[in-house]
Amino acid sequence: MKLVVKNFNQLTTGELYEILKSRAEIFVVEQNIVYQDMDDIDYRSLHLYFEKDRRIIAYLRAFFKDEDKETVQIGRVLTLEHGKGYGKKLMEESIPAIKKIMKCRKICMDAQKYAVEFYKKLGFRVTSGEFIEEGIVHVKMELEFC
Repeated sequence: MKLVVKNFNQLTTGELYEILKSRAEIFVVEQNIVYQDMDDIDYRSLHLYFEKDRRIIAYLRAFFKDEDKETVQIGRVLTLEHGKGYGKKLMEESIPAIKKIMKCRKICMDAQKYAVEFYKKLGFRVTSGEFIEEGIVHVKMELEFC
């Protein structure tokens, strides 16, 4: 499985449809989050994902958090098939791709509490207390590069 990395304008209509379908399947259907997914951040994001049988099975987006372009925020992290290692593979391949393409010094995220240990194993550290976002407990996490 090869990591696909594209800017918004490089996505085909079919790829965008599959990305939005996967995001809805995980966040709206599985996690029962009622929110506006299309928030215009996609336009300025790097989209990183794995495909299997024409489905987006693991996905995240990355975008500059601030105008200084030193910090990248990742979000909408998902895997359709849980427990198969796709999330770990996505993160292990996406982190160096983001660092190389976006030339950032730090990656940050709002991580769901249940996933904190997963992200810690990848080098992220918790930088906030718990807070509620869309009805789910989150913490802020970041990964700094030397």
